[in-house]
Amino acid sequence: MKNISETEDIKIPSNVKVNIKGRVIEVEGPRGKLQRDLHHVNVDLKLLKTKKGDVVHIVVWHGNRKQVACLRTIKSSILNLIKGVTQGFLYKMRLVYAHFPINCIISDGKSVEIRNFLGEKIVRKVNMLEGVTISESTGQKDELTLQGNDINNVSQSAASIKNSCLVRNKDIRKFLDGIYVSEKTVVEELPEA
Repeated sequence: MKNISETEDIKIPSNVKVNIKGRVIEVEGPRGKLQRDLHHVNVDLKLLKTKKGDVVHIVVWHGNRKQVACLRTIKSSILNLIKGVTQGFLYKMRLVYAHFPINCIISDGKSVEIRNFLGEKIVRKVNMLEGVTISESTGQKDELTLQGNDINNVSQSAASIKNSCLVRNKDIRKFLDGIYVSEKTVVEELPEA
């Protein structure tokens, strides 16, 4: 069954500027500027000025169940943009090994070389996506930290590192070596109100 319209509203914080042109949304905050193209989804995006602040109004007209489900996805995507430009995203990854110590060499925060994985001679090089910086953790041994404003780029960079160190032709229940995401958090915590 189709409804005439389904709507969602997103309140914009005072320190964030939002610009909508067509279905391209630009969000600018203290940590930088992010842009997301939403032309692939059939929704109306409007920026409303209210007494309590700016509101992004998302509407799906005559949508079936799957089109209405996209509404919440678009809302989450815009909320992630706002969170990215205000707080940023930080992923922590742990190097796990039983016998051969994994050696990671970070070059200028934009790429990482993984050596000695399961004693192999091959050097695995993973480049970070745009806006993502990688560094070694100061407080914890064998830990990498990835940080950036765009959650898609940060999580994809972490996934690329994890997928470069997959155990092949061995029992994965026994060989648990690899680099795994241990924590997903933000760079800057918001002050308690």
